Amino acid sequence: MSKAPPPKPTDSELEILHVLWQHGPATVRAINDHLSLRRQAEVGYTTTLKILQLMLEKALVRRDDADRSHVYRAAVREQETQGLLLDKFVDATFGGSALKLVMQALGSRQTSADELAQIRRLLNDIEIQNSTPNSDDDDHA
Repeated sequence: MSKAPPPKPTDSELEILHVLWQHGPATVRAINDHLSLRRQAEVGYTTTLKILQLMLEKALVRRDDADRSHVYRAAVREQETQGLLLDKFVDATFGGSALKLVMQALGSRQTSADELAQIRRLLNDIEIQNSTPNSDDDDHA
């Protein structure tokens, strides 16, 4: 039986996950301080604590209760979460079309030569992957 994907994080939850992905496990105070720096405005400690408690219930974070100060760590991986959010965004905004997404992204802002080179390499890698027969498919034929 496959494990259900974690729920989609809210904007505030995603902001906390970014702190944990960048800096690793942290106390509520440390997370709150990072949020205040990112926003360049004071974030309420109790607000951060409440969001972390909700995230714990949703299994987006884990909490280590060993010390007096609880330490929180991300329970979801950054790349998987980005993939989940992107899939939902592409479906809802672009009718599931990756082409429309890429055309909008590249057409709406200046793209550097380095970024274009990276995009070309990615496309080449995808093309190679798609043209290589999957050996697992042969086993099930």
